[in-house]
Amino acid sequence: MQKKFRFLRILRNVIVAILGICIIWIVTNQVMTAVEKKKYPPIGQLVEVNGRDIHVYTKGKGENTIVLLSGLGTTAPALDFEPLVNELSKDNKVVVVEPFGYGWSDITNNKRTVENSVSEMREALQKSDIKGPYILMPHSVSGVYSMYYANKYPDEVKAIIGIDPTLPKALDYFKEEAPNIPSLMSVLAPSGLARLALLTSPNQYLPLAEEGTYTTKNLKMTKVISSWKGYNKNVIDEAKELNNNINKTIDMSFPSKMPVMIFTRKIDKEPKEEKSNITFYQDQLSHVSSQKLVVLQGHHYLHWTKYREMSEYVNDFIDTAINSSKKK
Repeated sequence: MQKKFRFLRILRNVIVAILGICIIWIVTNQVMTAVEKKKYPPIGQLVEVNGRDIHVYTKGKGENTIVLLSGLGTTAPALDFEPLVNELSKDNKVVVVEPFGYGWSDITNNKRTVENSVSEMREALQKSDIKGPYILMPHSVSGVYSMYYANKYPDEVKAIIGIDPTLPKALDYFKEEAPNIPSLMSVLAPSGLARLALLTSPNQYLPLAEEGTYTTKNLKMTKVISSWKGYNKNVIDEAKELNNNINKTIDMSFPSKMPVMIFTRKIDKEPKEEKSNITFYQDQLSHVSSQKLVVLQGHHYLHWTKYREMSEYVNDFIDTAINSSKKK
């Protein structure tokens, strides 16, 4: 009996010690987050949308305004797009609107519907005094938002240039399902688990690019923002809403007279089936009068390594498909 009581006391002490360590780590994480937010303020401007702040980063000047839109789970879009922004901004005005739940933007209680996402982006651009029509440049899942934007507000969109974009008909074409992120992932950042993961394997949360592509400060900020925002409730809700957002846009297609260019990856081992990302995009572009499909070797995040080539293609497309049409 005494041995049993001794074991229970030891177990109780172990549990209390573990709980104590957890509480200390959670408090430490909150303190570190507060310090980091003062050390690394937003690199752009914050504009109020629906009572919360959205971060809008702008660089460069030019006749054309390119709005870069990020993919699902890209923790800090303004930092992730940095090499591409630096190249494109030599000839264009380039804007990165960080959605709620990303980068320096706040977290919102509004559902991540396509209507809300596009409405918030439009309001953030308007309040930043960034006038359209815009060249939307969506990466990955934001292809769905760009498709909705182009159909809902065609006068505000000059062209679309996709970076391996997810388009509404993709899941049906490939017979795939939308990604599912467990709701429990939302505790990673506030509990300090995201920070702990960054301490143990920091490179997992950084762009796969050659050394020197991203500055040391950029990578440091990317890591700390990942510890603040990693898989927060807005990101998880966005993933869960994807099917609904696709169903709302499934019958939409690119406006036939709107110039569209798409960058996609060259896959080394092409599937045996006739369907591929290339055939899908060719099908989606078939009715567009001014269109181009560019296949590059690289990661789904093509801008990590192909930012120079992409910038050249973009500027050439703007000259031939957009500027030339205005002169006619």
